[in-house]
Amino acid sequence: MLLSGEILVAARSSSLSRVQVQEVLAELNAFHPNVYFTPHLVATKGDKDLLTSLRNMDKTNFFTLEIDLMLLEKKCRIAIHSAKDLPEPLAKGLKCIALTKGVDSSDVLVFRENEGLSTLQKNAKVATSSLRREEMIKELREDFLCVDIRGTIEERLKKLDRGEVDALVIAQAALIRLGLTFRNRITLPGPAALHQGQLAILCREEDEEMVELFSCIDVRNKEPILR
Repeated sequence: MLLSGEILVAARSSSLSRVQVQEVLAELNAFHPNVYFTPHLVATKGDKDLLTSLRNMDKTNFFTLEIDLMLLEKKCRIAIHSAKDLPEPLAKGLKCIALTKGVDSSDVLVFRENEGLSTLQKNAKVATSSLRREEMIKELREDFLCVDIRGTIEERLKKLDRGEVDALVIAQAALIRLGLTFRNRITLPGPAALHQGQLAILCREEDEEMVELFSCIDVRNKEPILR
């Protein structure tokens, strides 16, 4: 078993993804303090294509294709993703070896400072690329107009601040990880996406060393405490 040394990690190049890589390393270092990551950060098709709507998209490899190929071609040892972004099924030859405990899984509606549900004009534009989230928005106010939005978290917030949209749906986990919990927001009603807020670690199916190494942070291995 690898008790120390370098692990080459593939992940997306956004600032959120960079924080996620460090979050996984911090969890792993609690058990294996001499392991370190060398990140290989790439912009995937989903990062570059800002025109395609996610609204009716199934769980494809839109955000993972290039990273999947890196793993399969042995250009990296593991990959780290937001768990909710994983395609179904995974690319042949890959497997998810750990799901982290993650952070707050809720969705939030972000406003500009000093604004809120009651102050937004009729037919205000609310940005979300998710049909599930759109349904939650309509529960708050039926008159809201839901519009697509793409880009990094920072880019989306800039569109809100510039007045291009009147409110913006974001995962609370993203705000926590980026240190943006000072933003004016409310929690949306309804369930969040499966595994939202959690991180997934992938490797090649035959890489038993990585399976064993990351088993310590895989919440799927934690049995509930009986009382």
